[in-house]
Amino acid sequence: MLSRAMIRIREMTYRVAGRVLFDAASATVPSGHKVGLVGRNGSGKSTLLRLLSGSLHLDSGEIAIDGIAGNPNAIGTVEQEAPSGDQTPLDFTLAADRERASLLERAEVETDPLRIAEIQERLVDISAHVAPSRAASILAGLGFDEPAQNQPLSSFSGGWRMRVAIAALLFAEPELLLLDEPTNHLDLEAAMWLEMHLRAYPKTLVVVSHDRDLLNRAVTGILHLENLKLTYYTGGYDRFERVRAERLALQDAMARKQASQRKHMQAFVDRFRYTASKARQAQSRLKALERMDVVSTGAAEPTTVFRFPEPAVLPPPLVTFNKASVGYAPGEPVLTGIDLRLDADDRIGFLGQNGNGKSTLAKLIAGRLERMAGESHRTAKLKVGFFAQHQVDDLVLEDTATDHLARLMPDAPKDRVRARLGGVGLVQDKQTTKVKHLSGGEKARLTIALITHDSPHVLILDEPTNHLDIDARDALVQALNDYKGAVILISHDRRLLELTVDRLWMVADGTVQPFEGDLSDYAGWLRDRAKASSAKKTKTAVGGEGGEAKGRGNRKEMRKAAADRRKENADIRKAAREAEKALEKLTARRQTVIDKLGDPLTYEMSTQEVKALVQKKEAVDREIAAAETAWLQASEALEAAE
Repeated sequence: MLSRAMIRIREMTYRVAGRVLFDAASATVPSGHKVGLVGRNGSGKSTLLRLLSGSLHLDSGEIAIDGIAGNPNAIGTVEQEAPSGDQTPLDFTLAADRERASLLERAEVETDPLRIAEIQERLVDISAHVAPSRAASILAGLGFDEPAQNQPLSSFSGGWRMRVAIAALLFAEPELLLLDEPTNHLDLEAAMWLEMHLRAYPKTLVVVSHDRDLLNRAVTGILHLENLKLTYYTGGYDRFERVRAERLALQDAMARKQASQRKHMQAFVDRFRYTASKARQAQSRLKALERMDVVSTGAAEPTTVFRFPEPAVLPPPLVTFNKASVGYAPGEPVLTGIDLRLDADDRIGFLGQNGNGKSTLAKLIAGRLERMAGESHRTAKLKVGFFAQHQVDDLVLEDTATDHLARLMPDAPKDRVRARLGGVGLVQDKQTTKVKHLSGGEKARLTIALITHDSPHVLILDEPTNHLDIDARDALVQALNDYKGAVILISHDRRLLELTVDRLWMVADGTVQPFEGDLSDYAGWLRDRAKASSAKKTKTAVGGEGGEAKGRGNRKEMRKAAADRRKENADIRKAAREAEKALEKLTARRQTVIDKLGDPLTYEMSTQEVKALVQKKEAVDREIAAAETAWLQASEALEAAE
């Protein structure tokens, strides 16, 4: 059933501790639309979600959500505190459908045949009979296999329990779904599943996310929070970025043109205001200046920059392992049969679900865990920078960024310490602000500065982007590509992996193997594995051991079919890439024309030349529209093929 929830925000003003977050902001989100809420860290995105949910109240203005009157469960949000207790993930998820839970409870105690019939009829209407399988499917998508779905919540870590909270919310399917950075608690596999699930979500969605892939594939619009206002753009994040850049360029052009006009008018006034024959004209221009609404230049947001110190050159290989095993003594090894080599120019991404041993392998390479068996070699003087999420939480809250880095660089002059902090985007007063007052993104940047203080030869980054906004993520991509050492990435951010790594290692089934293919191939592999698992369950249930043997043969056939499909899809992928490149070239051409139109000197040209320039822009606009259509068709064909 399609959503009825429509959001109307009118003249919204809200302050926190005297600081204005929204000033007469207005926006409308049509019912059934899926919207990405974006803006700089600290601009008020999470606050807006709480205002929409009703947990905070406006200073002035109005937020109206049509289509939810009388439905107390129409708005769904994930609670800050992860669920716990003896309840299982499956039971907790099923309980999120309060109507179903209430009907089942009443059915247990009801004795009136008429009322029992009414209850059963309503249970049929809401498809209560398929609820357990639907809940199990959602939990499986978020990484819970069948045994895990039936363990007590108290046996899971906080991150896994937050996954259960997300599963329950998706199962309840509220009219208005509000999500705040939902992929922060997920691995790559679960993030890819969530992206597909949200894309098909039939009701209204507002999601705060810095995941560019999710914002391009799962939403139909972008709500941008900037300068205390809200602006709604149709389409995904890439389109929003392009349209906004054009708007800022045109605004800058108008501002420059107006400034030139004001300058000429003011010069006339200054020259002739006291000349009798020209005084009336001068007075007229002065009044025109006073009436003129000043066009401000487009306020482009500050650009984040990352710069990593260049490591010294070491002889290859940096690290090798031969038939190695690693784990946590005195227990059994987590990974065995490890055969790998790491060189200075390697860019490697780890694949595999959380709990398979990715972090264990990273610790082995970093030298934080000793191998339990096998052989290994590590180049002398090797330095490794290791980023893990817990390090952000281990910062000393009462100390400043300068205090933290100065402890690691006691002999370095203050200017060098400040320069290192500036290299991760911590500038000016942020360097001397206590950590407890820094945002999550600023703490992550400080942690990156700490792990790179001694110019490491290898950077191992375990989910480095959880607290970084989109601009900072793009800056991190650039810095990693410029970095002269080896890079190992564990991340749910597909864009980060696609733009930085050139090799993939699969950590699964107690070992490590190279994965032949790219992330699109990996997504296909995951789908094939899910289908094979489903087929195996069916065959085992029907045919017992014979069905299991037959299933093994079918899985081999399915793997071959999947490989054949990937080969057939290569041409479609090529067409999609070529269409995207063509669109990028046309966009660059249009930007050149826009820049020319924004130049005040352009308007000193002849009218015919200016008209030709405008016609050129219109022609490029038509080409871009056609190229966008071709790109969308190619992308849809690729998606259908995969």
